[in-house]
Amino acid sequence: MTQQPPPAAGPAGPPDLPDRVAKVYGELDLSTVPAFAGGFINFGYWAGLTGPADRQLTEADRVRSEEDLYRLVLETFEPAQGRTALEVGCGRGLGCALALREYGLGTVIGLDAHPDQIARARKANAELLAASPDTTGRLEFLQGAAQQIPLPDGSVDCLFSVEAAQHFRDLPGFARESARVLRAGGRLALTTFFARTPAAARALPGLLPPYADGLDVPHVVDEVAATLSAAGLRQVRVRPIGEGVWEAYDRYMAQQPELRDEWPRRYLTAYETGLLDYYVLTATAG
Repeated sequence: MTQQPPPAAGPAGPPDLPDRVAKVYGELDLSTVPAFAGGFINFGYWAGLTGPADRQLTEADRVRSEEDLYRLVLETFEPAQGRTALEVGCGRGLGCALALREYGLGTVIGLDAHPDQIARARKANAELLAASPDTTGRLEFLQGAAQQIPLPDGSVDCLFSVEAAQHFRDLPGFARESARVLRAGGRLALTTFFARTPAAARALPGLLPPYADGLDVPHVVDEVAATLSAAGLRQVRVRPIGEGVWEAYDRYMAQQPELRDEWPRRYLTAYETGLLDYYVLTATAG
């Protein structure tokens, strides 16, 4: 996450959420920050950009990048027709709605630990939740933690998480719960930014405030993959996609006067100096 709002005074957040996470996704509502045009709250995948390399990037480009990050993940489930999917860390539920509209899934469940995010998801998707006969009952939002998913064993075919796992304090718990709720042969796909090495993980809090203030955790990508395997997931694959993320995101930030804060642009520095990258991790259950 980037360009988070400044610290604000207030009561402690929901149980089991670190205070910083509770505030950023609660009273401060990160989805309203200009860097996250459209409200998806992710860096975006920009490989689909068209036009001259030096052209001015637009808000439409930014929203498209956020949607394309979801598409990159959801395409790993093909064929998805009629299947049941769960998004862990769904935020405002915009990715769940995209998944339902574009990929022919039978049911999409959005899960988020923050009650404010679940309320926003239900509001943002109220029409889709209630109006259309072909989607009624196929979209649902639940409050719950990644390490304690409130669903039965073997109840979903596809589990995805987009730019949320950097917040997870209990990655082994998330991995075990993913393996539990996925049906045999079900697929997991998650994407976010991770440290490249243990040394990089130690260095990142000195460069990027979200690691220093408790918003993000500098998980090491190889350790994340090993954690998924240890939970019983098979065929764990790691794909770096930073080439399609960091430079274009930084270019967009540089072109927006209100987004030219110093520290959010350090993500490109962290990438170029080998401290972190953006990844897609996939695995199979059972």
